[in-house]
Amino acid sequence: MTTASGPDTDPEALRRRAEAALRGARERTRTLTSCVDEHDLTAQHSPLMSPLVWDLAHIGNQEEQWLLRAVAGQEALRPEIDSVYDAFEHPRAERPSLPLLPPAEARGYVADVRGRVLDVLERIPLRGGPLLDAAFAFGMIAQHEQQHDETMLITHQLRRGPAALTAPPPPDAADGASLPSEVLVPGGPFTMGTSTEPWALDNERPAHRRVVPAFFIDTAPVTAGAFARFIEDGGYQRRSWWTGPGWRHVREHRLSAPLFWRREGGQWLRRRFGVTEPVRPEEPVVHVSWYEADAYARWAGRRLPSEAEWEKAARHDPAADRSRRYPWGDADPTPDHANLGQRHLRPAAAGSYPRGASPLGVRQLIGDVWEWTASDFLPYPGFRAFPYREYSEVFFGDTYKVLRGGSFAVDAVACRGTFRNWDLPVRRQIFSGFRTARDAGPGEA
Repeated sequence: MTTASGPDTDPEALRRRAEAALRGARERTRTLTSCVDEHDLTAQHSPLMSPLVWDLAHIGNQEEQWLLRAVAGQEALRPEIDSVYDAFEHPRAERPSLPLLPPAEARGYVADVRGRVLDVLERIPLRGGPLLDAAFAFGMIAQHEQQHDETMLITHQLRRGPAALTAPPPPDAADGASLPSEVLVPGGPFTMGTSTEPWALDNERPAHRRVVPAFFIDTAPVTAGAFARFIEDGGYQRRSWWTGPGWRHVREHRLSAPLFWRREGGQWLRRRFGVTEPVRPEEPVVHVSWYEADAYARWAGRRLPSEAEWEKAARHDPAADRSRRYPWGDADPTPDHANLGQRHLRPAAAGSYPRGASPLGVRQLIGDVWEWTASDFLPYPGFRAFPYREYSEVFFGDTYKVLRGGSFAVDAVACRGTFRNWDLPVRRQIFSGFRTARDAGPGEA
């Protein structure tokens, strides 16, 4: 979305933008569900993930519940399936045993819902309540579908068998090797979160002031080559680098490298969407848990940035003393700014996307890999759950760690400088990487 004073205050511009977001998400859903056969759609490729066909019908069911029932006040189309596609009622491991709609019926259902939704969007006033104002509910559903598209892309990565998806490689980092390793972020206050971004979700709100002491942050995410050096130095064998729970997890699961990596013939290989290839040392490391990211940072004599530090590095413009929507400014992302939207099926080399740099020169804060932070997932001061507690509030506490910045699998509609993701510190199937930070010493600030 654009700033609150921009064209998104115009109802017709909002209507067009909401329709484009919904259509874009649906096109991606079709890509992810049409490239494999019915067996792969209905199979559970990992107990960590749902069958693809569950995600497909869940997308339609959420769209029906929020846009046809809650917004338009229409009667339920398929009330008997609400329970089947309730993500809180059924853990992922149990979903294959549910009476799921078969692929053809699921496709027909989501198409029927979408046709009705577009009719509603064409005629409904985009004002008169929090779900309608600024087309929030339509933006929320477009984000929800894109988030499940990312989940389905993770399922494709876990799936065994020949490649079903293809994409061109990302651009090279022309000046990546000449960049400084870290950037100083001056201390002081900044505005964190948002109260004006029209489609921001509840955990991003409200805007509030934070004071962050001066710190250094990596110019680019930690690379696979750097992480390989951690491995070669005994990183997974030395207890001193790990938290207690992290070390127990490493020993219990016999971890020795990022997920999908294996050592063969003197080199590291990885499996990526059905293709086995050499690990590219210049790319950000991906598929690492919070425990692994934290251990690497300790080994390197550094630490993970806090969530507030990450957002200050990504959004604060010290010259204007204001927070931007994105590192590069307030304009929506383009392919020159960031690696988003499944345009490429891999991270770009560290140091890529100079046009996406922050005012201080930090790169790739948006796209490429989700970045683990040191912070637990907690509410901002003044938080209010909307439109339902189960989106954010039930996850607050010290169980989940915050990730920021999005990945190559995230669409721009579900990625901005204030967007917050969270997951368990053991999770590795997600497109997660990290960058490190350190305190500014005396005389450095």
